[in-house]
Amino acid sequence: MGTDEVSLNDKAKRTRDLLSSFYSQDPSVSSNSSIGSSRSLTLDDINSTSFDPDHYMNNLVHKSNLEGLLQRHVEMAAEIKNLDTDLQMLVYENYNKFISATDTIKRMKSNISGMEANMEQLLEKIMSVQSRSDTVNTSLYEKREHVEKLHRTCNLLRKVQFIYDLPDRLGKCIKSEAYADAVRFYTGAMPIFKAYGDSSFQDCKRESEKSIAIIINNLQGRLFSDSESMQARSEAAVLLKQLDFPVENLKAKLLEKLEQSITDIQLNPEEINNASTDPSPFASAHEAAVQEFVEAVHAFRVIFPDSEKQLNNLAQDLITKNFIVIEEYVKRRICAADLLGVLRVVWNDVLLIDDVLQEAALSDHTIEASKVTVRLYVSSALSHLLQDISDSLVKVLKKEKVEDYSLQVALDASTKTVLQGSSSVLLDFRKILDDNSGLVVRLREIIIDIVQEELQDFFRQLEDKFLLFSGRNFASAIQDQGVTEGAQGDKAIAGLILVLSQLSAFIEQTTIPRITEEIATSFSGGSARGYEQGPAFVPGEICRKFRSAGEKFLHQYINMRTQKISLLLKKRFNTPNWVKHKEPREVHMFVDLFFQELEITGNEVKQILPQGKRRHRRTDSNGSTASSRSNPLREEKLSRSNTHRARSQLLETHLAKLFKQKVEIFTKVEYTQESVVTTIVKLCLKSLQEFVRLHTFNRSGFQQIQLDIQFLRTSLRETVEDEAAMDFLLDEVIVAAAERCLDPVPLEPPILDKLIQVKLAKTKEHNTISP
Repeated sequence: MGTDEVSLNDKAKRTRDLLSSFYSQDPSVSSNSSIGSSRSLTLDDINSTSFDPDHYMNNLVHKSNLEGLLQRHVEMAAEIKNLDTDLQMLVYENYNKFISATDTIKRMKSNISGMEANMEQLLEKIMSVQSRSDTVNTSLYEKREHVEKLHRTCNLLRKVQFIYDLPDRLGKCIKSEAYADAVRFYTGAMPIFKAYGDSSFQDCKRESEKSIAIIINNLQGRLFSDSESMQARSEAAVLLKQLDFPVENLKAKLLEKLEQSITDIQLNPEEINNASTDPSPFASAHEAAVQEFVEAVHAFRVIFPDSEKQLNNLAQDLITKNFIVIEEYVKRRICAADLLGVLRVVWNDVLLIDDVLQEAALSDHTIEASKVTVRLYVSSALSHLLQDISDSLVKVLKKEKVEDYSLQVALDASTKTVLQGSSSVLLDFRKILDDNSGLVVRLREIIIDIVQEELQDFFRQLEDKFLLFSGRNFASAIQDQGVTEGAQGDKAIAGLILVLSQLSAFIEQTTIPRITEEIATSFSGGSARGYEQGPAFVPGEICRKFRSAGEKFLHQYINMRTQKISLLLKKRFNTPNWVKHKEPREVHMFVDLFFQELEITGNEVKQILPQGKRRHRRTDSNGSTASSRSNPLREEKLSRSNTHRARSQLLETHLAKLFKQKVEIFTKVEYTQESVVTTIVKLCLKSLQEFVRLHTFNRSGFQQIQLDIQFLRTSLRETVEDEAAMDFLLDEVIVAAAERCLDPVPLEPPILDKLIQVKLAKTKEHNTISP
């Protein structure tokens, strides 16, 4: 129990000491504690040099019980045994090494035993060679000095001879125009002339200076000669500089010559056109000129190191002028290969010039200019397509006779131009993207955005062009130019508007989806615009615009045809005196004119619009479809001859209208033949009703209206698709005439039928005779 209590107290003490050392606020206390702990560990470490056996045993006995001491005894015995084994192995290994070292030393002693005699012999031979060498040097010393003196004299004589021969040498160089050799000879003799030119070699110096003066004049002439190449000029400038000629004074003139040389490498339209047909001669000649310009620029920089800014401006001006020429070139009808060929030439020029003028940043300048050029090319190509579409539409108006040019032909030509033209343009744009030149690779994403933006703008312009064709100002301008006149002009313009309507529908339903698919396939991935601006090409917006435009053109066509027929109806009702009208003998001729106009309209829509399904067929249950003869109530009321009961008859007529089935008169116009013709007929009948309400009729006038309307009812059934609405409107005309009639007594049914049959027979006979 006592031992256990001591162990617990020690554990508690150690724990308290550790906590105290960790949370102690006094560094000295912590330091002292750590020193004590370190010392204790050193004394207890059996492998340490300061190991204390007594302290270790006391500490071990104090901390461990009997079982722990026995366990520690076993462990130490095992460790001692292991150490003895390791020591024995170490002794064995070192013993083997000692034996091997002893054998090696013995062999060395046996090998070195005869070496001392050999070394003594070698030393004797070396000493003999050295003595003989000293003897030879001593005997040849005087002769060597004499030879060296003669050699120096020979060199001096050679130089003197060179100085005396220098004027003749310079003269020969002048004759052969070897100015570089002449300058080299003269600069080599300059040190001698400076030292002895005023005494011994005065004449030679004077003659040489005369020759050098001639050489300087010749070099100046070469420097400013237009017939010399830029390389020859730059070499002349370098030679003048070596002769200490003040070339700085020539800097302005040389720079002016360099500017003039730009015209040799600047592109021009004629060369571009030749390059489009046969690019090899143009490319090789142009590349040679650019290479010569680059060499001249390099030489200029060597001569004038401070001319960097001026040369940079000169190079940038060259690229700017080239792109001005290219921009004018791309406004023509050119293909993508022509544009790529020109851009490739310019980019190669930039790479060559960049080697000597890196500070000019020509690559960045070229990329920015190329963006403008590519956008101009895309815009120009789409403008030509827009012009082709316009020309195909204007052909409708440029024929001497409108009948000579079918609206179907105009529509087919226009749709073919729109579809094939847009596909061809996109194919050209795709060829640009497929090019692997360094300039196009850098511009690929920008080109994609440009194509999409310009396509969006193209369809806006196309819509504006359609609206221009349909406007009154355009029609007036066409008639003022004498392209079409009078009725032919109105007919042509109306046909053009009908073509525009169907063409707008074709663009919405066919062209835009196909272009959208092509853009998704070949022109996706552009990111130069940024996501915040949204996509450049929005097909939904274009479809909405052309859908709206097509409906507008269709309604405009209907209104134009309706207005023309309405003018005919107005003239019909304003001409006679309806109060004194005579009894009807036949259907009035305005009905024939009405059907003629309706036939013209039908022929036009048959060429452009598809055939639809007939609907709203007349039924027996529909009171609004009954004719004047099939309505017993109306016949009974209208057959009364007593004028004092006319108001009662009209009141009963209005009451009968209240109980009729409601008919929807004006429905949405569809892109079908029947829908357009029916809508025109409805509007004309509505106009006819309004014209009737503006006049007062006697009995004969009312009967004439009844006869004309009944003939219209009979003839229009095969023309319109909504017979119910037609019958309703015809009934409304009869009712309006009855309301405005002084004596609304209708024709007897037999008489009405007879007159209508006579008119139908005449119409049939006329149609048979007519081709």
